[in-house]
Order: sequence, then C-alpha cells, then structure tokens
Amino acid sequence: MDFVKELEAKAAAAGKTIVLCEGEDKRVVEAASIIVKKGIAKIILLGTDAEVKAACPDVDLTGVQLVDPATDKNADKYAELLFKAREGKVNKKTGAPEYADVAAAKAYILKDRTMYGALILKAGDADGFVSGACHSTANTLRPGLQVIKTAPGIKTVSSSFIMVAPEGGNKYVPEGVCVMGDCAINIEPTAEQLADIAIASADTAKKIAGVEPRVAMLSFSTKGSGNDDKFFKSVPKVQEAVKLAQAAAPELALDGEFQFDAAVAPEVGELKAPGSKVAGHANTFIFPNINAGNIGYKICQRMGGWMAIGPICQGFAKPLNDLSRGCNVDDIVATVAVTALQAN
Repeated sequence: MDFVKELEAKAAAAGKTIVLCEGEDKRVVEAASIIVKKGIAKIILLGTDAEVKAACPDVDLTGVQLVDPATDKNADKYAELLFKAREGKVNKKTGAPEYADVAAAKAYILKDRTMYGALILKAGDADGFVSGACHSTANTLRPGLQVIKTAPGIKTVSSSFIMVAPEGGNKYVPEGVCVMGDCAINIEPTAEQLADIAIASADTAKKIAGVEPRVAMLSFSTKGSGNDDKFFKSVPKVQEAVKLAQAAAPELALDGEFQFDAAVAPEVGELKAPGSKVAGHANTFIFPNINAGNIGYKICQRMGGWMAIGPICQGFAKPLNDLSRGCNVDDIVATVAVTALQAN
C-alpha cells in the first residue's frame, strides 16, 4: 500500500467530518465527491446548488452535505459565536468595534465563507477545516487565528509539507516520505519560533507521516562553516534555534546547522558533521525562513516529481488547513485525509 492510500485508509477509520469552504471551485467540488465515495471523511461543502453545478456540472455529490450560509439554520448560532469571540476588538482603520452587534457579525459571515467554515469548526459541527484553493493563505488563516486560536501552551502557528517521493523512491529518503517546514506562514522566524517549528514539524512527521523524525535545522552553513554575523546573523539564529529545540525536546533526534546536502547525504554528512546522529540521515527539514522553505519545497515538487501534501497547519486548537492555490484534486483529497488524522 503506497503512502497516500495508507493515509486515506487511516482517515477513513477515524470517521471525521471536514468542512470545505469553496464550493465555487471545480477542484474542491470534485474532491468532495471523491472523498465521500472513498469514505475518507464526511464532507460539509459550503456553496449553493447553482455555484456547484456551474463549477462542476456532472459531479455526483451524493452523501455530501451542501450548506448555503444564506439559508443555513445555524447561521444565527455562528454569528453569536463570532461576536463573542471578537467582543471588545477594535477595527484598526476605523477605531470602531469590529462587530457592533450580533447582526453585524451575521452580515459579515454571510459574505465570508472561510470565516463561516471556521465557525462550523469552532461550534463542534465539524472536526476539521480545509480552504485556500481559491483564497490566499492570509484569508484562510485569519479566521483560524481569530476564532479557533492556538492550542494550550503553543506560541507559534506554523506549517509543514509532507513530501511523498515519486515512483521509484529516492536513495536519500528510504522511507519515501519527508517533512519540510515552515514553507508557508512565518516569513522570518526568530530563533524561538524556529525551535517551535522544528518540534511541531517533528510531531507531524511522527503522527501523520508515520516516520521517526530526524530533524535537520537548515542553513547555508554546516556547523559554523559559513558566517554572516556582519550583515544578517542568520547562521547564529539557526544555531540558537538548535540549542532551544534540543533543550525543549531533548528526546528528539535534532541537529544543525546543516547545509541540505550535509543533512540528507550520508557521505556529505560524515565529512561535514562527523559524529552527528542526524547528518546524512534527516527526514524532517526546517528552513531558516519562508524564502528558502517555499522555494525548496516547490523545487522538490516541480523538478523532483515529489507530491506535496499541505501546507499542514501546526499549532491551532482544532485542525485547520490551508491549500496552495496551485493545488490539484489529489492534493485536496490528501489534505482532507491529513486534517481528519489531526482531529484524532
């Protein structure tokens, strides 16, 4: 059984309900149909009959719960939830309250389906949330930050991608799957945030990807071989993140800073970082910033033929995931499966 089929089977066994917010998008509609037919999850799809038929005229949505916020009997309940979650918050541009009353909150959620989907999750009417096929990451994550919020004890919301090797595998990743973070949320993370990202990504590697994490903190430098103290101090930042992560999770196989080849190739790891248990054998890669992370995973995906599942959000109180706007139907199906497993 390949990785994606195994993921789907585990999700099916979990029996979760996931809300998909973009019934106007052909890929999302097709994915909803596939997910329900395969039994991967129960689906709440936000949209109208007209929108869904316009997006995908011949799709069979038997078993999919189609919800139009404008006619949904739960809209008042969700408006009350939003008003209470944001009560006292002020619009920075106007200086007025974000929502003057419940009626104002309802007017807003009837226009913003990502927020509506987040409130379905907040209310416990779904176990997870997936959006972003035709909305930006900011539009998808804002409702999460405003109403779902972070899990207890978590300071940093981050993301990772599960990368699945193409047919034939890869000699440097014998498990056939690895994790890369943070490629989508934190633009220039601090050392403290990098440490949080590393620990959260290791958890994703173990619980979702099903591999024992070996975490490499990446840089253009390996164990002090490069230095940019004079200008940017990015190497010292990664070195500090290594110390913080090792102190916070001493049981975790984590090391750095490493160049990518030293992290993944045994012959280079032995040469550049002799004695390291991670060098040359890493399967969880933490990039120093979003520039490196976003470029890195997309090179892997487009030129290497790896499947990218994610971005998988880490740190929310309930499972909430963002799709890449370049996603395909298979990506959406896989992300729903991951979301279902996060809800376990």
